[in-house]
Amino acid sequence: MRHFGHIPAASRARLFHQEPAEFTADSPASTLAVALGATLYSPATRPRLADDVRKQAARGVVSMVLCLEDSIADADVEAAEANLVRHFRLLAEAEAEAEAGADAAGGEGGDERPLLFIRVREPRQITDLVARLGDTVRLLSGFVLPKFTETRGHAFLEALTAAETACGRRLFAMPVLESPELLHLETRAETLAGIATTVDKYRERVLALRLGVTDFCSAYGLRRSPDMTAYDVQLVAHVIADVVNVLGRSDGTGFTITGPVWEYFRLGERMFKPQLRRSPFLEGRAEDLRTALIEHDLDGLLREIELDRANGLLGKTCIHPTHVVPVHALSVVSHEEFSDAQDILRPERGGGGVMRSAYTNKMNEVKPHRAWAERTLLRAEVFGVAKEDIGFVDLLTAGLAG
Repeated sequence: MRHFGHIPAASRARLFHQEPAEFTADSPASTLAVALGATLYSPATRPRLADDVRKQAARGVVSMVLCLEDSIADADVEAAEANLVRHFRLLAEAEAEAEAGADAAGGEGGDERPLLFIRVREPRQITDLVARLGDTVRLLSGFVLPKFTETRGHAFLEALTAAETACGRRLFAMPVLESPELLHLETRAETLAGIATTVDKYRERVLALRLGVTDFCSAYGLRRSPDMTAYDVQLVAHVIADVVNVLGRSDGTGFTITGPVWEYFRLGERMFKPQLRRSPFLEGRAEDLRTALIEHDLDGLLREIELDRANGLLGKTCIHPTHVVPVHALSVVSHEEFSDAQDILRPERGGGGVMRSAYTNKMNEVKPHRAWAERTLLRAEVFGVAKEDIGFVDLLTAGLAG
């Protein structure tokens, strides 16, 4: 799979200075953590779950979470588990048919699917589901672990370890940081320290850490409007800052931390002016695209994605397919960023120093900017580098056209 793999090769060649690289579920964890992109959540109760997975893969989704937790009612858990196991079997059968057809035609590949994760409620579900999935567990990349704390985390990760041993394949964990202990000021430092100790112990199994901002808001009876980002809610912004401070460091101790969910996807009454400037949308029919984004409350999403990256987050939890392409379009490395990163990491710059950027608009200081440059080139590998004259609007338009 690859980002923007759903658009024609000719379109990719027009858009990208360096095209997104291909990766698989067996790629290194460092690659997969960056490549998650917009992780689309889906309730495991959906009656056409296997079809949904294939459809979203064809639209550019590369990671999905099939949810057994908050997205379904307590009374539906047992039926959701059975539904999930059945649709994994249907996915496996469809892939086998596609591969057989490709072999008969002398071609390659078969049916593509995203990286698949299951969000569970309790540790015992991990070992139980792996056993029930049988050989179709090969389609599974791991589990999402809700309300993760030091105490709950150990139980989840021990269950994951046992499940790995039982099925004989690599399974990743994506803990969700959303507990009240993490939000409350008097327990935050201790809770963060406990989480840090736990995820460090199981580092090889932790793919990324996810932020549960909806639960943070719930603890105070809050809900942000589509005019506001998570960073406009100060209680939430402070927690995000502290999580990145402790768990997102670039000194080798940190993890990939993904951005919070954007809850809105249809028209609502607006209180504030739209947040999208007109100038990037003036060419061709792009003004129509700007209007559509505003009507679907996606201008706030775009601003939040930019703030995510500015605050050290990468990728995003998504609950609607319309959110996926904007996340991926804004994850592509610009030609200017790529040029700066390459300059900073040139071997002859190893001793440090400072230089004017190739774009002659900023200072590149080798030692302070090295960690940024390394992260930028890793993002460039999986999301690609836009050509010099290609902007976000071009990428968004191409991604939506498919």
